[in-house]
Amino acid sequence: MSLQQVFARCAAAALVAATFTLPAWAALPIQKWQQPSGAQVWFVEVPGLPIVDVQIDFDAGERRDPSDKSGLADVTASMTAKGLEARNGQPPLDENQLGEAWADLGAGFGASAGQDRMSFTLRSLTYPELLQKAVALGARQLGEPAFPDNVWQRDRQRMIASIREANTKPGTIAARTFNQAVYGTHPYGYDTTEESLGRISVQDMRNFYRTVQPCRAKVSVVGAVNRAQADQIVTSLLSRLPAAACQPLPPVPEVAPLSASAERNVPFASAQAHVLIGQPGYKRSDPDYFPLLVGNYILGGGGFVSRLVEEVRHKRGLSYSVYSYFAPAMHAGAFILGLQTRPDQAAQAVQVSRDVVRRFVAEGPTEAELKAAKDFMIGGFALRIDSNRKLLDNLANIAWYDLPLDYLDTWTRQVEKVTAADIRAAFARKLQPDRMVTVVVGADVAAAPDSKPFPDAPPLSILTGVGVQAGGPG
Repeated sequence: MSLQQVFARCAAAALVAATFTLPAWAALPIQKWQQPSGAQVWFVEVPGLPIVDVQIDFDAGERRDPSDKSGLADVTASMTAKGLEARNGQPPLDENQLGEAWADLGAGFGASAGQDRMSFTLRSLTYPELLQKAVALGARQLGEPAFPDNVWQRDRQRMIASIREANTKPGTIAARTFNQAVYGTHPYGYDTTEESLGRISVQDMRNFYRTVQPCRAKVSVVGAVNRAQADQIVTSLLSRLPAAACQPLPPVPEVAPLSASAERNVPFASAQAHVLIGQPGYKRSDPDYFPLLVGNYILGGGGFVSRLVEEVRHKRGLSYSVYSYFAPAMHAGAFILGLQTRPDQAAQAVQVSRDVVRRFVAEGPTEAELKAAKDFMIGGFALRIDSNRKLLDNLANIAWYDLPLDYLDTWTRQVEKVTAADIRAAFARKLQPDRMVTVVVGADVAAAPDSKPFPDAPPLSILTGVGVQAGGPG
């Protein structure tokens, strides 16, 4: 049997085993420590299957992009997989050789950049010889990326082609217009364009990558290893990064609140109008997190049982799907309400949606809605951590946002204690229905006489990277 087959069978067995063993877990004992390099480690031992998952996060996400080189964090992360330099007596590897080396090990290593962080992930079997080789290769990819210019020139053209294709889609236009209106000049509102990619060089990537240092690493480890082994894995993975003393990174400004409502109608030949309504929301560290989490399930996050679906779809047939969510991050991520509808119904759909939000902020949920939401969220909690990958996502969130080590153990209790008054108060503090951005792309502008056209729209584009990181309870 090949290594790939062994790994595939173990991964499949992990899903099955987790399903049957998770209910027996009385707690998830999370261990935390700091290494001499300054790297911080969060660890959960999950015995039984010979697999280990590692995620290493750095404060090198899109919020660190220069304003004229949007996309730098994302392309820097992606280019770490395009080849390795020759160092310490080891030969260089191009992107094909590097991919083959990982395939031969039956392991995987990835890199991505989101709004706040640049993340590197390793998954490997824990058989000693295989794990040692996988960690050594991961250390090389993390510490010795080549950033080959010829590959960047090729990949940049592919990204530009993707941007041009995405610019033909109303969803791209709606998202870009919404982000710029909500975030203004904050990095969360930056848009990766043909022009910004054209300004990025491999030297820019090398300079940006210098922020990736062991002293800034937050490392999450889940799997069939003990603490000593986990510590050694982390030490080895970070061993080829520069060990310079960390200087404080420059502060990133907060997202400015909206001072007034704004309406943006963008003409577009589309069978469906795309609608986004929202405003800056809240930071992940906000103490209102759980009331807002439960409340939004009732408002628009609960699928067919949400208020928005009831009023917009069931009662009026204005849209097949309508939803809302908060995107809390290191800064105030947006509150977003979204739907698609017939262009001639866009004005009505917008008005009904606004009315639902306004009423919910003023009155909060009913006790029946609150009970149903709690029952669903608490009853489904086990499915949020039923695999090593999901558990790693949650552990990485705990690490990144410095949440309590018992966060997963107390999650259901935090949900249970939320009251209708808590939700009403939290929504009143965070949402101002009369100061929201409304973006409509593809509707007949004349159907919404109070709306204003979007002036001087910049070139359309789409982000080239992964936007939302991590899952689970959050």
